[in-house]
Amino acid sequence: MNEDRGLEPDGTIAREGSLSRVPERFAPVVAAARSRISEVFGPDRLDSAYIYGSIPRGTAVPGVSDLDLLLALRDRPTDQDRTDADGIEAALDAAFGVIDGVGIVLGDTATLLSELERHDLGFFIACLCTPLLGDDLAGRLPRYRPSSLLARETNGDLCLLLPRWHERAAGTTTDSERRAMSRRVARRIVRTGFTLVMPRWGGWTSDLSECAELFARYYPHLPERAEQMRLAARTGRAPTADAAVLSMLVDDLAPWLAAEHIAVHGEKAPRP
Repeated sequence: MNEDRGLEPDGTIAREGSLSRVPERFAPVVAAARSRISEVFGPDRLDSAYIYGSIPRGTAVPGVSDLDLLLALRDRPTDQDRTDADGIEAALDAAFGVIDGVGIVLGDTATLLSELERHDLGFFIACLCTPLLGDDLAGRLPRYRPSSLLARETNGDLCLLLPRWHERAAGTTTDSERRAMSRRVARRIVRTGFTLVMPRWGGWTSDLSECAELFARYYPHLPERAEQMRLAARTGRAPTADAAVLSMLVDDLAPWLAAEHIAVHGEKAPRP
């Protein structure tokens, strides 16, 4: 059986989402997001806007999936920009029960197109984001291949997150907090586990279950890690309030994975 490796005929990574794939139930919230972003930011501040995640991939689940957006601003984001983005998030989340939260990432065009971000945020826009407003920055970025460089620059910084995760996990006191953190941590772990083996597989996927199975394929000698990765994938889709699961992710799997990723691909180039 031939696997869909998410590639174009020339072997470069295909853009994974499209507005044509947005499920009908989510079309109104996408339209509202476009309208609110345009109204609040306007052409003087906004260069382009993108939607990413399960909604443009066509795999979103009503009442479970969130709305993920990236705004490329003409200048570096200000505190007022963040306040305005927070307002859009709150308004959309309150107006549409079909989504479980809204997240807006802010960036400026110069940074997004910079050489330092070429294989991180640049790749993110070119391959994982779907244009919503403005001129698509992907036309000013290269085509990407499933390389060790891409693995390092997208996920070679997991080690930097560990102290913050330890602190936040220790401070979680409610089921809601544990579910939110377990989801966020699990998704990052699974994607890091996937990029660890991505160059050997020779393709790209954002499906958490597939990511976990591909990790297991290339680490058959560590079945316990494979099972932990599968649990992380399940948690990323259906977060749990189980403190033991969160502890396993933060205290056991993540430190091992961070060290293994650096050993295989090296550490991500430092940011200012």
